[in-house]
Amino acid sequence: MSGWAAKRFWKETSVSETDGGYQVLLDGRAVKTPAKSSLVVPTKALAEAMAAEWDAQDEAIDPNTMPVTRMANSAIDKVSVQHAAVADMLAAYGDSDLLCYRATDPRELVTRQADKWDPILDWAVDSLGVRLKSVSGIMHEAQDAHSLRKMSDLVHALSPFELTAFHDLVSISGSLILAFSVTHQYLDAGAALELSRLDELWQEELWGKDEEAQEMVEKKSKDFAVAAWFYTAAQRET
Repeated sequence: MSGWAAKRFWKETSVSETDGGYQVLLDGRAVKTPAKSSLVVPTKALAEAMAAEWDAQDEAIDPNTMPVTRMANSAIDKVSVQHAAVADMLAAYGDSDLLCYRATDPRELVTRQADKWDPILDWAVDSLGVRLKSVSGIMHEAQDAHSLRKMSDLVHALSPFELTAFHDLVSISGSLILAFSVTHQYLDAGAALELSRLDELWQEELWGKDEEAQEMVEKKSKDFAVAAWFYTAAQRET
């Protein structure tokens, strides 16, 4: 590639309604996905966000500055064609959810995990009909089969666009329950991600922050926030 980058070739960026949703137009021509499919999204909000990303490009097109467009491309080119496999992969997190595996010591960390994570598991019982048990240590213990099926059904019911965003919420947090807490608007993205980092934050309190690690945290925080926004924006009005 030797530093090659696609150049901006259009002057006007716009959004138009089309069959199945909305699309971005560059000088009147519809944008395609990398796999040459029509880049049609379910809501105007998503299309407008993509249009803003395209319009912000300068001489060279930088995909790293276009997270909404990249996520929409993934929904169409990847997730939509293997929806069941992606849903199965994410649903599997429920049997080893981050919130269920607790420290055995020190006592302060054990208490903090219980204080912060137990209310989220209680919320899952009340709002999702899912009951997961917490265990001390890292040895796997199988969760209730009914609860696992319920979570799997919820994941499989997501649209390709919702599932694409949900993938990032789960993979970044390591928790199916925290991802559900965001998509059901029980927690905002920042609060959910902070809960997923509870052990890391504990270590930071003891030993201080690592500059390189903080750069990764900032990137994850941005990606998590985009995924949370994308999930909501992808939902069609009823």
